[in-house]
Amino acid sequence: MPRLLLLATGDTLAQLRHSSPPRIADGAELLTRVAAPEGTEVEDVRAEPSWDTSPGTQLLLARRTRSALLDDGYDGVVITHGLDTIEETAFLTDVLLGPAADLGAVVLTGATRCLDDPATDGPINLAAALTAAADPVTPGLGAVLCLDGELHAARRAHLADTTRSPSITSAPHPRLGHIAGGRVVLTDGAPPRPPVITDLPETNVALVKTYPGMPTSLLTAVTDAGALGVVVEGTGRGNVPVELLMPIRELLSWDIPVVVASRAHSTGSGDREVASSAVGGPPGVLGMDAVDLAGRVGAISACGLRPAQARVALMAALASGGGVAAARAYFAGL
Repeated sequence: MPRLLLLATGDTLAQLRHSSPPRIADGAELLTRVAAPEGTEVEDVRAEPSWDTSPGTQLLLARRTRSALLDDGYDGVVITHGLDTIEETAFLTDVLLGPAADLGAVVLTGATRCLDDPATDGPINLAAALTAAADPVTPGLGAVLCLDGELHAARRAHLADTTRSPSITSAPHPRLGHIAGGRVVLTDGAPPRPPVITDLPETNVALVKTYPGMPTSLLTAVTDAGALGVVVEGTGRGNVPVELLMPIRELLSWDIPVVVASRAHSTGSGDREVASSAVGGPPGVLGMDAVDLAGRVGAISACGLRPAQARVALMAALASGGGVAAARAYFAGL
């Protein structure tokens, strides 16, 4: 039997809201609710609610997952996590895995309803995640999310619904697979592995959403507050207001990388193609494509990553303390 580790963080999947007093079930209690593989071990990682999670907690989970596979000989790790920020923690874990990704499975799961809700989805999701972690086809896929009986690559997964299934989607990409008959059925290949980093990610990276009439001062305000890199969430295929072109150029001249992503689920591009493939020009002028943007102001393409994952990738790119050049090289390798 594979040796599994459950990292239980609490949050919705473990909440007993109707007990007196309300409490959080620990990992050992969660395992009593499912048919866990024999020998599954538990570590409780008491964390903040996922909507208020800290980079320190996310790094703790990612590093513990890596060490469990590399140093402790586990064959798989399951992490229970709140859905609010599960996609960021999943991709950060994926980024930090490095060679450990080939040694065992890494599966994150959560729930939309608390543990003592009559319609709770927590035990079902946890059971499926444990099944996925124990399956011999899962190692090598990197970090995956398992909810509603579906498997999604951390690079592509994002929250779709907070009240009903499916809660997580990979759209516009297909899911990796699903659970059927107590086994993992893979229906798509895993995306490329992120470049390996050897240092801790830089957590002081900002994510700025653009909108009509946005003051340019909002972009520089985050760097004035200490951000060492910025992800700009543009509209459409990565369009940003023309007024932002000069501030972006200035940040790059200060060796502060600026990555442009799109808020759209699909931009007609694949993993390696630019999600931010156009930037709005002056009135009456067609938008520039990504080559023009890179050539005129030097912004970095998110390479198809959604904004939340692009921020994690920029954190990784700046792990060794580099600036624009380091970020450009990292994203080129995604």
